[in-house]
Amino acid sequence: MTGQIIVTDEGATRVITLRRPDKKNAISQDMYRGMSDAIDKVQNNPDTRCIVITGGSGVFTAGNDLDEFLKEGTSESKTPRASNAIKFLYSLAHNVKPIIAAVDGIAIGIGTTMLFHCDYVLASTHATFSTPFIHLGLVPEGASSLLMPRTMGYQRAFAMLVMGRSFTAEEAQTAGLVNMVVSPGHTEAEARKVARDICKLPAEAVAISRKLLRLPAEELTRRIDQESHLFGERMRSAEAVAAFKAFFARKKH
Repeated sequence: MTGQIIVTDEGATRVITLRRPDKKNAISQDMYRGMSDAIDKVQNNPDTRCIVITGGSGVFTAGNDLDEFLKEGTSESKTPRASNAIKFLYSLAHNVKPIIAAVDGIAIGIGTTMLFHCDYVLASTHATFSTPFIHLGLVPEGASSLLMPRTMGYQRAFAMLVMGRSFTAEEAQTAGLVNMVVSPGHTEAEARKVARDICKLPAEAVAISRKLLRLPAEELTRRIDQESHLFGERMRSAEAVAAFKAFFARKKH
Protein backbone atom coordinates (compact mmCIF):
# COMPACT_ATOMS: atom_id res chain seq x y z
CA MET A 1 0.00 0.00 0.00
CA THR A 2 1.04 3.59 -0.48
CA GLY A 3 0.18 4.55 3.08
CA GLN A 4 -3.33 5.71 2.11
CA ILE A 5 -4.77 2.86 4.19
CA ILE A 6 -3.25 2.29 7.62
CA VAL A 7 -4.08 -1.04 9.30
CA THR A 8 -3.20 -1.56 12.95
CA ASP A 9 -4.14 -4.29 15.41
CA GLU A 10 -4.80 -3.06 18.93
CA GLY A 11 -5.57 -5.97 21.21
CA ALA A 12 -8.58 -7.75 19.73
CA THR A 13 -9.50 -4.81 17.46
CA ARG A 14 -8.33 -4.17 13.90
CA VAL A 15 -8.33 -0.46 13.05
CA ILE A 16 -8.55 0.53 9.36
CA THR A 17 -7.73 4.20 8.81
CA LEU A 18 -8.27 6.05 5.54
CA ARG A 19 -5.36 8.46 5.15
CA ARG A 20 -5.41 10.55 2.01
CA PRO A 21 -5.90 14.03 3.46
CA ASP A 22 -5.01 15.91 0.28
CA LYS A 23 -8.04 14.31 -1.43
CA LYS A 24 -10.37 14.30 1.60
CA ASN A 25 -9.81 10.52 1.80
CA ALA A 26 -11.34 9.97 -1.67
CA ILE A 27 -11.10 6.23 -2.23
CA SER A 28 -8.92 4.88 -5.05
CA GLN A 29 -8.99 1.34 -6.44
CA ASP A 30 -5.83 0.54 -4.44
CA MET A 31 -7.51 1.77 -1.26
CA TYR A 32 -10.53 -0.43 -1.91
CA ARG A 33 -8.19 -3.39 -2.31
CA GLY A 34 -6.38 -2.50 0.92
CA MET A 35 -9.62 -2.29 2.90
CA SER A 36 -10.89 -5.59 1.45
CA ASP A 37 -7.67 -7.37 2.39
CA ALA A 38 -7.72 -5.90 5.89
CA ILE A 39 -11.27 -7.21 6.43
CA ASP A 40 -10.86 -10.57 4.68
CA LYS A 41 -7.68 -11.56 6.50
CA VAL A 42 -9.26 -11.51 9.97
CA GLN A 43 -12.44 -13.42 9.15
CA ASN A 44 -11.11 -16.73 10.45
CA ASN A 45 -8.92 -15.25 13.18
CA PRO A 46 -10.56 -15.69 16.61
CA ASP A 47 -8.05 -13.24 18.13
CA THR A 48 -9.64 -10.36 16.18
CA ARG A 49 -13.04 -9.61 17.65
CA CYS A 50 -13.88 -6.19 16.16
CA ILE A 51 -13.04 -3.91 13.25
CA VAL A 52 -12.98 -0.10 13.41
CA ILE A 53 -13.09 1.99 10.21
CA THR A 54 -12.10 5.63 10.55
CA GLY A 55 -11.01 8.56 8.42
CA GLY A 56 -9.17 10.23 11.27
CA SER A 57 -10.05 13.69 12.54
CA GLY A 58 -12.03 16.12 10.40
CA VAL A 59 -13.09 13.89 7.50
CA PHE A 60 -14.40 10.40 6.82
CA THR A 61 -14.31 10.18 3.03
CA ALA A 62 -15.36 12.24 0.01
CA GLY A 63 -16.36 8.94 -1.66
CA ASN A 64 -14.90 7.62 -4.90
CA ASP A 65 -11.85 9.24 -6.47
CA LEU A 66 -13.92 10.71 -9.31
CA ASP A 67 -11.10 11.09 -11.85
CA GLU A 68 -10.16 7.42 -11.53
CA PHE A 69 -13.78 6.38 -11.14
CA LEU A 70 -14.85 8.07 -14.37
CA LYS A 71 -11.98 6.46 -16.30
CA GLU A 72 -12.91 3.00 -14.97
CA GLY A 73 -16.64 3.46 -15.50
CA THR A 74 -16.51 4.68 -19.08
CA SER A 75 -13.77 2.42 -20.42
CA GLU A 76 -14.75 0.01 -23.17
CA SER A 77 -13.24 -2.87 -21.23
CA LYS A 78 -15.47 -5.87 -20.60
CA THR A 79 -14.14 -6.27 -17.04
CA PRO A 80 -16.63 -5.51 -14.25
CA ARG A 81 -17.05 -1.84 -13.36
CA ALA A 82 -14.73 -0.70 -10.56
CA SER A 83 -14.04 -4.32 -9.59
CA ASN A 84 -12.06 -3.43 -6.45
CA ALA A 85 -14.98 -1.35 -5.16
CA ILE A 86 -17.30 -4.33 -5.70
CA LYS A 87 -14.79 -6.62 -3.99
CA PHE A 88 -14.79 -4.27 -0.98
CA LEU A 89 -18.60 -4.35 -0.85
CA TYR A 90 -18.51 -8.15 -1.02
CA SER A 91 -16.02 -8.15 1.86
CA LEU A 92 -18.47 -6.07 3.90
CA ALA A 93 -21.40 -8.31 2.95
CA HIS A 94 -19.56 -11.51 3.98
CA ASN A 95 -17.85 -10.05 7.05
CA VAL A 96 -18.68 -11.80 10.36
CA LYS A 97 -16.92 -9.40 12.77
CA PRO A 98 -18.68 -6.42 14.36
CA ILE A 99 -17.65 -3.24 12.49
CA ILE A 100 -17.65 0.15 14.18
CA ALA A 101 -17.39 3.30 12.04
CA ALA A 102 -15.98 6.59 13.31
CA VAL A 103 -17.24 9.46 11.13
CA ASP A 104 -15.76 12.89 11.83
CA GLY A 105 -16.66 15.13 8.88
CA ILE A 106 -18.00 14.39 5.40
CA ALA A 107 -19.24 10.93 4.39
CA ILE A 108 -20.14 11.14 0.70
CA GLY A 109 -21.38 8.38 -1.61
CA ILE A 110 -19.85 5.09 -0.56
CA GLY A 111 -18.70 6.92 2.57
CA THR A 112 -22.35 6.80 3.62
CA THR A 113 -23.50 3.56 1.95
CA MET A 114 -20.72 1.48 3.59
CA LEU A 115 -22.09 2.53 6.98
CA PHE A 116 -25.22 0.44 6.45
CA HIS A 117 -22.94 -2.62 6.54
CA CYS A 118 -21.48 -1.49 9.88
CA ASP A 119 -22.88 -2.51 13.25
CA TYR A 120 -22.26 0.65 15.25
CA VAL A 121 -21.71 4.17 13.89
CA LEU A 122 -20.27 7.12 15.80
CA ALA A 123 -20.43 10.59 14.28
CA SER A 124 -19.13 13.96 15.36
CA THR A 125 -21.35 17.03 15.34
CA HIS A 126 -19.45 18.09 12.19
CA ALA A 127 -20.35 14.89 10.29
CA THR A 128 -22.59 15.05 7.22
CA PHE A 129 -23.98 12.16 5.20
CA SER A 130 -24.90 12.28 1.51
CA THR A 131 -25.35 9.98 -1.47
CA PRO A 132 -25.45 12.41 -4.41
CA PHE A 133 -25.57 9.73 -7.12
CA ILE A 134 -28.70 11.28 -8.60
CA HIS A 135 -26.90 14.57 -9.33
CA LEU A 136 -24.48 12.65 -11.56
CA GLY A 137 -27.29 10.77 -13.33
CA LEU A 138 -26.44 7.60 -11.39
CA VAL A 139 -28.28 5.13 -9.14
CA PRO A 140 -27.65 3.74 -5.62
CA GLU A 141 -24.84 1.27 -4.95
CA GLY A 142 -23.51 -0.87 -2.10
CA ALA A 143 -26.90 -2.55 -1.51
CA SER A 144 -28.03 0.84 -0.18
CA SER A 145 -31.35 0.54 -2.04
CA LEU A 146 -32.01 -2.51 0.15
CA LEU A 147 -30.40 -1.48 3.44
CA MET A 148 -31.25 2.22 3.64
CA PRO A 149 -35.08 1.85 3.63
CA ARG A 150 -34.70 -1.05 6.08
CA THR A 151 -32.69 1.13 8.46
CA MET A 152 -34.18 4.59 7.99
CA GLY A 153 -37.63 3.99 6.51
CA TYR A 154 -38.70 4.49 2.90
CA GLN A 155 -39.34 8.25 3.05
CA ARG A 156 -35.91 9.13 4.45
CA ALA A 157 -34.25 6.72 2.00
CA PHE A 158 -36.12 8.38 -0.88
CA ALA A 159 -34.97 11.83 0.27
CA MET A 160 -31.35 10.70 0.44
CA LEU A 161 -31.06 8.31 -2.52
CA VAL A 162 -33.55 9.75 -5.02
CA MET A 163 -33.51 13.45 -4.10
CA GLY A 164 -29.85 13.63 -3.10
CA ARG A 165 -30.57 15.28 0.27
CA SER A 166 -27.80 15.31 2.86
CA PHE A 167 -28.25 14.55 6.57
CA THR A 168 -26.56 16.10 9.59
CA ALA A 169 -25.22 13.90 12.37
CA GLU A 170 -28.30 14.61 14.48
CA GLU A 171 -30.64 13.81 11.59
CA ALA A 172 -28.73 10.59 10.89
CA GLN A 173 -29.03 9.63 14.55
CA THR A 174 -32.78 10.28 14.53
CA ALA A 175 -33.03 8.21 11.34
CA GLY A 176 -31.29 5.23 12.97
CA LEU A 177 -28.04 5.31 10.96
CA VAL A 178 -25.91 6.77 13.77
CA ASN A 179 -25.75 5.34 17.30
CA MET A 180 -23.98 8.20 19.07
CA VAL A 181 -23.03 11.81 18.29
CA VAL A 182 -19.84 13.10 19.96
CA SER A 183 -17.63 16.18 19.86
CA PRO A 184 -15.32 16.68 16.84
CA GLY A 185 -12.03 14.85 17.25
CA HIS A 186 -13.49 12.24 19.63
CA THR A 187 -15.08 9.71 17.27
CA GLU A 188 -12.04 7.44 17.01
CA ALA A 189 -11.44 7.25 20.75
CA GLU A 190 -15.13 6.51 21.35
CA ALA A 191 -15.09 3.85 18.61
CA ARG A 192 -12.19 2.12 20.36
CA LYS A 193 -14.16 2.16 23.62
CA VAL A 194 -17.18 0.56 21.91
CA ALA A 195 -14.86 -2.07 20.38
CA ARG A 196 -13.40 -2.85 23.81
CA ASP A 197 -16.93 -3.24 25.22
CA ILE A 198 -17.85 -5.68 22.44
CA CYS A 199 -14.58 -7.60 22.88
CA LYS A 200 -15.49 -8.27 26.53
CA LEU A 201 -18.73 -10.03 25.54
CA PRO A 202 -18.95 -13.81 24.85
CA ALA A 203 -17.55 -14.20 21.33
CA GLU A 204 -19.80 -17.01 20.04
CA ALA A 205 -22.98 -15.41 21.39
CA VAL A 206 -22.03 -12.09 19.74
CA ALA A 207 -21.38 -13.82 16.40
CA ILE A 208 -24.67 -15.76 16.44
CA SER A 209 -26.72 -12.75 17.59
CA ARG A 210 -25.16 -10.52 14.94
CA LYS A 211 -25.94 -13.10 12.24
CA LEU A 212 -29.58 -13.25 13.37
CA LEU A 213 -29.89 -9.46 13.11
CA ARG A 214 -28.38 -9.10 9.65
CA LEU A 215 -29.66 -9.99 6.20
CA PRO A 216 -28.02 -13.04 4.60
CA ALA A 217 -24.84 -12.26 2.65
CA GLU A 218 -26.38 -13.80 -0.50
CA GLU A 219 -29.24 -11.30 -0.42
CA LEU A 220 -26.79 -8.41 -0.03
CA THR A 221 -24.49 -9.55 -2.84
CA ARG A 222 -27.45 -10.14 -5.15
CA ARG A 223 -28.53 -6.50 -4.64
CA ILE A 224 -24.92 -5.27 -4.97
CA ASP A 225 -24.71 -7.04 -8.34
CA GLN A 226 -28.08 -5.71 -9.50
CA GLU A 227 -27.18 -2.14 -8.56
CA SER A 228 -23.71 -2.48 -10.09
CA HIS A 229 -25.15 -3.62 -13.42
CA LEU A 230 -27.56 -0.66 -13.52
CA PHE A 231 -24.83 1.71 -12.31
CA GLY A 232 -22.58 0.58 -15.16
CA GLU A 233 -25.34 1.18 -17.69
CA ARG A 234 -26.01 4.63 -16.23
CA MET A 235 -22.32 5.60 -16.42
CA ARG A 236 -22.60 5.46 -20.22
CA SER A 237 -25.95 7.26 -20.39
CA ALA A 238 -26.22 10.70 -21.97
CA GLU A 239 -27.63 11.99 -18.68
CA ALA A 240 -24.61 10.87 -16.65
CA VAL A 241 -22.03 11.95 -19.25
CA ALA A 242 -23.54 15.46 -19.28
CA ALA A 243 -23.68 15.58 -15.47
CA PHE A 244 -20.02 14.56 -15.14
CA LYS A 245 -18.93 17.12 -17.73
CA ALA A 246 -20.79 19.84 -15.83
CA PHE A 247 -19.30 18.67 -12.54
CA PHE A 248 -15.71 18.75 -13.77
CA ALA A 249 -16.29 22.12 -15.47
CA ARG A 250 -17.43 23.53 -12.10
CA LYS A 251 -14.35 22.06 -10.40
CA LYS A 252 -12.04 23.93 -12.79
CA HIS A 253 -13.55 27.33 -11.90
